[in-house]
Amino acid sequence: MLEQLFNSKIRVKLLRLFLANPNKRYYIRQLTRLFDSQINSVRREINNLVSIGILNFVSDSKQDEEKKDAIKKGKSQRKYFQANINFDLYPELKSLILRSHLVIKEGICKEIAKAGNINYLVFTGIFVDFPNSPIDILIVGRANKVKISKIINKFEKELNRNINYTLMSKTEFLYRKDIADRFLYNILENKKIVVIDKITL
Repeated sequence: MLEQLFNSKIRVKLLRLFLANPNKRYYIRQLTRLFDSQINSVRREINNLVSIGILNFVSDSKQDEEKKDAIKKGKSQRKYFQANINFDLYPELKSLILRSHLVIKEGICKEIAKAGNINYLVFTGIFVDFPNSPIDILIVGRANKVKISKIINKFEKELNRNINYTLMSKTEFLYRKDIADRFLYNILENKKIVVIDKITL
């Protein structure tokens, strides 16, 4: 969806990464490795996003020291980039990225539902803009662990980021709920989207 809208897979990957991690900074070769892409393609899109104002060139004391050392040694220093949270359309762009995550969520949901007998399926974390969640997906039921892992890996590549998930049996889920397990309640009592619910809570 976003690839069609922005007409560039690299640009979409950059937007997803920077908008999902506004406090982090990245340099071009690091991004090249993350995306497994040509450096010229990444550099071109970075320059485009900087010229628009979505990204900023950033500096810190550590980087300044690297710059001084690099100048002394005759080497080029790293240039770091970070999301510009003051960009006028930043909230709208972040919302758009989140909505694209929800579209991907639909695909994950369909594939997980086919991987076994799923009693309870919850999306949280990156899918609801809740960074403090310990996981992004909770899967309860009987399912093939290898199939689930392959499904998650497939969508991790599409999102270009890790998807943290937990798979547990219905028995374990009910036990942990009965003992007020902190991990489980942190998921159940906070922002989430319940997709499958065959358990009466």
